[in-house]
Amino acid sequence: MHFQIDAEFLIQTFGTFSIPLAKFQAFQVLGSFINGQDAILFKWAEFSVQASSKSLTVNQVLDEVLKSPITTREISESKPLYQTILQTEGKVYCVWSGKQVNRYDIDRIIPFSIWKNNDLWNLLPAQPELNNQKRDKVPAIDLIDQQQELITHYWKILSAARQQRFQKELQIALLGYSQSGDWQQQAFNQLKESCAYLINVRGFDSWLPR
Repeated sequence: MHFQIDAEFLIQTFGTFSIPLAKFQAFQVLGSFINGQDAILFKWAEFSVQASSKSLTVNQVLDEVLKSPITTREISESKPLYQTILQTEGKVYCVWSGKQVNRYDIDRIIPFSIWKNNDLWNLLPAQPELNNQKRDKVPAIDLIDQQQELITHYWKILSAARQQRFQKELQIALLGYSQSGDWQQQAFNQLKESCAYLINVRGFDSWLPR
C-alpha cells in the first residue's frame, strides 16, 4: 500500500501536540532555519568553507546551492494555473491598487527570497510596475488591511477552483489544524501577524505603492 507522507498523514498517524502561540508564529517563519532545509544548507555551507581551506565563504556556497531551488517546478505549475482561473472571471484587479488591469504579474504576498513558498494563497495578480516596486519587500500592514476584501476575494476564487490543494496549503501555512468558523478571516489575521513579525522583529523592509 502506498502512503503519501505529508502533514495530514503525519497528524493522522502520530497525533498532535501544542506549543505557545508566540513560538508557533516564530516557527511559521523561521522553522526551516531551525531544523529544516535551510539549517542543512547552512551546515553544508560551513562544511564546504572548511573543506576549501576557507578559500570560499558561506555566502558564496549558499549562492551556488540556491541557484536552482527545489520549487522551480511548483512555480511553473502555479502561475499558469492561477492565470487560467482568473481568465474565467473576465476582469482582473491588481491586488495592491484595486485597479482593473489587462496585464498583470503574479506576485507573492510574502516574497520568495524571504519564504520559499509557492502556495496558491500567496500568489496574487499585481500590476507589473507595482510588482517591480515591491520585489523583495513585505507589504505594509496598513496596505494588507486596506486590500483585505480583494485578497480574500481571490482566496475564495482559488478555493472554489482548486479546493483540495488550496485548503491544504492554507491549513499548513496559515491556519493550523485547530481552526473553526470563518477560515478567510482567520487566515487573513495570520497573514497580517506573519508580515508584522517579518517587518517588526526580523527587520525586513515594508512596502507601500508609490
